[in-house]
Amino acid sequence: MNSHDEHTRPGEQYTHHQPQGLSDRIAYRVVKFMRFFADKFFAGRYGHRAVILETVAAVPGMVGGAIQHLHAIRRIKDDDGWIRTLLDEAENERMHLMTFIEVAKPNRFDRFLILVAQGMFFNLFFLLYLCSSKTAHRVVGYLEEEAVYSYTEYLEGIDRGEYENIPAPQIAIDYWKLPQDARLRDVVIAVRADEASHRDVNHDFADQLS
Repeated sequence: MNSHDEHTRPGEQYTHHQPQGLSDRIAYRVVKFMRFFADKFFAGRYGHRAVILETVAAVPGMVGGAIQHLHAIRRIKDDDGWIRTLLDEAENERMHLMTFIEVAKPNRFDRFLILVAQGMFFNLFFLLYLCSSKTAHRVVGYLEEEAVYSYTEYLEGIDRGEYENIPAPQIAIDYWKLPQDARLRDVVIAVRADEASHRDVNHDFADQLS
């Protein structure tokens, strides 16, 4: 995949961590499998795709933060800032979800998919984190790579006029401290910057656990 330079700012370019070792390759293939179904099911519907994506993306930080918390108190040692970082990530992804619910206005079927996706992913990710926290963080890193790529595609669609550049929801204006006249494009740029940060943090965590 190539960088989309016309829509990126410094530090937000699309970057890819080359899989190294079996666990990395497994993580990468799992995420590509998930991407395949997202592309088929939400082809062109980026607002609804964002809702489902953020439903899943809000899970890992909370799971990782809880397990790291238990590890820290069981081992009676400092967590080196991991717990707060992961919980902040979960909160940030939740705000992404709240924002795109205002944009996409999910129907009952979409809300049913949210329940199914969150229920399945939470349990699978919890088990994965218990078995291999390194692989779990690598999965998140690759998920965030795909998120950066997807939001860049969303931006391109807005710029081509395929998606209406509606006024930004007030929840997004307040959260990211955007101008009162901000539009959807400004929101997507802010969200993509968050995802790029989460991508780098989770790949770094996986590297530290190697």
